[in-house]
Amino acid sequence: MSTFLYRLGKSAYSKPWYFLLAWIVILGVVGTLLGINGIQSSSEMKIEGTESQKVLDMLAEELPAAAGGQASVAFTAPDGERLDTPERVALIMKAINDVYNMDYIINPMELAAQAAAAGQAGAAGQADAAAQGAAVDPTAAVDPSNAADPSAAAGQADAAGQAAAAGQTAAAGQAAPYGPLMANGVPVPGVMLSADGSIALFQFQFTVQQTSLPASVPDNVIKAVTEVEQAGSGITAIPSDSLKSTPSIGSTEAIGVAVAAVVLFITLGSIVAAGLPLITALLGVVISVGGAFALSSVIQMNDITPILAVMIGLAVGIDYSLFIVNRQRRLILDEKLSAREAASRAVGTAGSAVFFAGLTVIIALCGMLVIGIGFLSTMALVAAVSVLVTVLLALTLLPALLGLVGERICTTKARNKSAAAGNKARHGFSHRWANATVKYRWIIIVLVVLVLGTAAIPVTKMELGIPSGASANLDTPARQSYDVISKGFGEGFNGPLLLVAEPKNKSDKISMESLGKLIQELQMHDNVTLVTPMGVNETGDIAIISLIPKTGPTDTETRDLVHDLRDPDSSFASASNVKLGVTGFTAINIDMSSKLSEAFPVYIGIIVILSLIILLLVFRSIIVPIKATVGFILSVLATFGLTTAVYQWGWLHSLFGFDTGGPLLSFMPILVTGILYGLAMDYQVFLVSSMREAYVHGRHGNESVVHGYDLASRVVLAAGIIMVSVFAGFIFAPDAMIKQIGFALAFGILIDAFIIRMTLVPAVMSVFGDKAWWLPKWLDRLLPNLDVEGDKLIAKLHAVDSQSNGKK
Repeated sequence: MSTFLYRLGKSAYSKPWYFLLAWIVILGVVGTLLGINGIQSSSEMKIEGTESQKVLDMLAEELPAAAGGQASVAFTAPDGERLDTPERVALIMKAINDVYNMDYIINPMELAAQAAAAGQAGAAGQADAAAQGAAVDPTAAVDPSNAADPSAAAGQADAAGQAAAAGQTAAAGQAAPYGPLMANGVPVPGVMLSADGSIALFQFQFTVQQTSLPASVPDNVIKAVTEVEQAGSGITAIPSDSLKSTPSIGSTEAIGVAVAAVVLFITLGSIVAAGLPLITALLGVVISVGGAFALSSVIQMNDITPILAVMIGLAVGIDYSLFIVNRQRRLILDEKLSAREAASRAVGTAGSAVFFAGLTVIIALCGMLVIGIGFLSTMALVAAVSVLVTVLLALTLLPALLGLVGERICTTKARNKSAAAGNKARHGFSHRWANATVKYRWIIIVLVVLVLGTAAIPVTKMELGIPSGASANLDTPARQSYDVISKGFGEGFNGPLLLVAEPKNKSDKISMESLGKLIQELQMHDNVTLVTPMGVNETGDIAIISLIPKTGPTDTETRDLVHDLRDPDSSFASASNVKLGVTGFTAINIDMSSKLSEAFPVYIGIIVILSLIILLLVFRSIIVPIKATVGFILSVLATFGLTTAVYQWGWLHSLFGFDTGGPLLSFMPILVTGILYGLAMDYQVFLVSSMREAYVHGRHGNESVVHGYDLASRVVLAAGIIMVSVFAGFIFAPDAMIKQIGFALAFGILIDAFIIRMTLVPAVMSVFGDKAWWLPKWLDRLLPNLDVEGDKLIAKLHAVDSQSNGKK
């Protein structure tokens, strides 16, 4: 591998324009595809096979309208005033009519008109039930395809009416703190008014899921409802979180890139040398993210996917190029090689380490495919492609750029300084730090384990979910909507549940008596605010019910309620002889979190096995892979412990730019574990391979540890700072999900690079000494020699040099 890369580097250096032109063509192809196919992404995070998804899929087939997405808008009046004045009601009515007249939105008044035209009172009753139900839950609209069938509509309406009467009887004595908003004595379809009249809640339903909506629809809805905020009305319209725009990466990420540029300049000593890693990293991000977007019309891509690719592409792109440029400069200054030969050898030696480090990251990311979760697999593949593009750029474009720069890669000042120093030993801070870790190795090992073990304690209380409006910042529409709805109607209205009842015996129908009993049983649950029947399908074997919990979407009590509802032996199911399915945004998030929590230990097992195998191949040692894997597990647990303390418990929330803690993003542990593993092994490869190189070249015991550390620590330190800076820039992104991922990656790298690799690793390596490189002879014969540090290449080049000198 190292010989092949040496030749590739020399070719790219000697003929830079060929390689530059090739990458320009690739960039042009990506740009062309992007222009033809456009950019498409969605917020969908669907997990096939979960209970809620099964119910949603069944509804999409049997009652398509009931499977559509939901949204809401809260209207508020000034303090001490009411919304139900004629003028304000007229403004709200106009906004609501504008929304109902839009495409992709179910219009209950249109259903009523269809029923009236059919001349069927039952159908009119259905539409009226849909309109009243929509005031409680957007899924209240019954299947519009049945509106044209008067008998079916009559059956639905009659079922809904009788069951509703039963539910109302069961709820007798429970005074609701809200009612319908009235206009000229008639309820406004889909709008409720709080008891004090200061808050109105408009809930409506789309004909499809939000992920299938054109981007213009939510924007048009927001534009329509905010028109009530005209001068003098005093009304404020607050759209729900489901109408928000896609996550974005704000301006703070540029700060991370700026810090990276400063670190590169300090490490490499010139603007020219520092600029090369930035150029390759930015080009890698443009090609990989642009390529992902170009294929987004074919492959469904989540909104977070390209942001994740930007994070990883920038971080590894800068680091990998830094390793190669730094090695070239070291060969020029220390061994007095020409820039051409130094670049070729840098690609052959450091490039080999980059190749295997990148391969490790790619394998770790692709390991997520084993879990079998669609949107997570797409994220992993896009991120893996981003790393692959970065590695290819570092091994081909970077040496081409070095060829254009030539001998200017090292300034005259740097060359003079190196010549003046000569062969004198330069024992800087890294040398003193390595000696200290070796001297106090047992104290360091105990301290690191205690500190990281303490940091990991909050993991035992980690809760997973999808961040809701409850944990959004106070000044965001999502949080304002959540708080207003909670104040006027209760937290449960932020996360309604959609229930589907089917007879236990498939040949039976759902009778009015059984549906009424079911409504009564549901209403008596301690954590239920309101139960509303939505209707029965044409064949009478599926009933749809809206249920509003008392607790919020991410509360433990809501999760317990969902489990109670699904229990086939529950009093609900037994009393009515039905089986209940539960779906809706809240239930989907609960199922997603449960599924990902189950998958996490499996993925950790995959990572541990991969770690042992890859490191065994790279280092040809038994102890080094075990040590590296244990260190990685320590750093991951500490990372998730800190993330839990900050984002779930709310510690130091003001420092990190958010107001309220909440559950951690459900797929964050798996995603971050895969990325951190790959990046942690990068530092393991670059640092420990340098120690192995020192050992192979005749240094033993602590001397090999200190010498190897001294050679590699400067560039590993710079790489760690760069990665932490890039990831930390995402901590202050406006989106809560991006914040959590950025924090976990930044602190994960901080812990792994600086505490595990640069402190714990030399201490443990000192404990084992030369035994760290022990490998059974039979295994030594079986394992291929990957020659990560290019020892074979160096030996071959020295032999060629000796022959050349002999001829002279």
